[in-house]
Amino acid sequence: MGLKGQTTGGTAEKPPAGEADLPLRTVDRDHTTEDHATRDMAIAVAKRARFIPLIMALVATGGVIGLYFQPPGLQKLMAILKLQPGGGTSSPIAVPVNPSGKAQANNQVPRAPVVVGLGKLLPSGDVVTIAPPFGAGDARIATVDVGEGDRITRGALLATLDNKHAIEAAAASARATLAAREAALAQTRATVRASRDEARAALERAEATALNAARDLERSEKLMKGGYTTEAAYLQKKTAREETMREVQRAKATLSRWEATDPDQQPDVLLAARNVDAAKADLARAEGDLDKAVVKSPVDGTVLTIHIRAGEKPAAQGIMNVGNIDKMTAEIEIYQTQIGQVAIGDTVTLSAEALAQPLTGTVRRLGLEVGRQVLTEANPAANTDARVVKVYADLDAASSERAKRYTNLQVTARITVKGAQ
Repeated sequence: MGLKGQTTGGTAEKPPAGEADLPLRTVDRDHTTEDHATRDMAIAVAKRARFIPLIMALVATGGVIGLYFQPPGLQKLMAILKLQPGGGTSSPIAVPVNPSGKAQANNQVPRAPVVVGLGKLLPSGDVVTIAPPFGAGDARIATVDVGEGDRITRGALLATLDNKHAIEAAAASARATLAAREAALAQTRATVRASRDEARAALERAEATALNAARDLERSEKLMKGGYTTEAAYLQKKTAREETMREVQRAKATLSRWEATDPDQQPDVLLAARNVDAAKADLARAEGDLDKAVVKSPVDGTVLTIHIRAGEKPAAQGIMNVGNIDKMTAEIEIYQTQIGQVAIGDTVTLSAEALAQPLTGTVRRLGLEVGRQVLTEANPAANTDARVVKVYADLDAASSERAKRYTNLQVTARITVKGAQ
């Protein structure tokens, strides 16, 4: 039995013998054509790819010939660019011509003529932050006695705290206590002298009484021998004589107490003197506390910034900043890979947008510690985690005069290295 129609896009094939009643099989000619086209394209690409190694070999051979043998055209090009070939060296590349004709020593790294780093301007001795006195506690600022830009000297009064009256009252009380203790000491010394004088007088009186009693006893003894008095009267005189002798001994013992040592070494005087010493110590402490009520300058310089006003409590940023801006310096951060090229005495040139002209100075000191970079450029891509060494430079007089208004200004420093090749 045959088919009445054909399948679109295909051709009906005649079924084998014995299968005449089965449906005819349809073959998709379009898909077979696409497979053949893809295979042909892959074969063409593979044929062209076999020439790639040959092309690379030709390019490499041309480069070697150009560097080592240099055709005339290449020689003229290198002459125009002022380059010379590196043929015969350990690094066969074209390098800049050395006009001096001096060859670098083996394993010697050329020194850069200028080392560049970021820095900031600072007064000589850095910026001094004035803090409240130790032990001021919760005291607040009563008065600020200077203004920004004022020139001050060491020990000058900068501010007064509101605890001044209480501290002055404590000092006055300590002075009164000392005066009372000194009066007590004088009274004790007077008492010791009076007691010594009384002991001497008592001894003299006892000795006189004993002398009279001895005379009475002698007279009574003569009368008793002559029969003019009784033995009882004689014994009474003898007893009186013995009592006066004992009184003399007692008076001598009392006097020896006062005369054995210097009056100032008497126990009563020593106790009074120690009380005076204690009062003097209290007064010294009270007068020392007066420094807790005032703020004084520790250095000569100029008031840069005042951080506080009357009635406010000093914060962590301090009361004010002071610095000697008559002589300015620069603190420069140099990368650790370049610090070996910098030496004391090198010339420094500082520039910034705020400066009408560059500042000049000389390297005074090199830092002894590698630290993390603090100053960074405004460029977002700038390195902010570099390791640097600080270099300190002194500005000359003219540059210091121009830079005195720009404490902490960030500058770009260019250090001219001595002996750079």
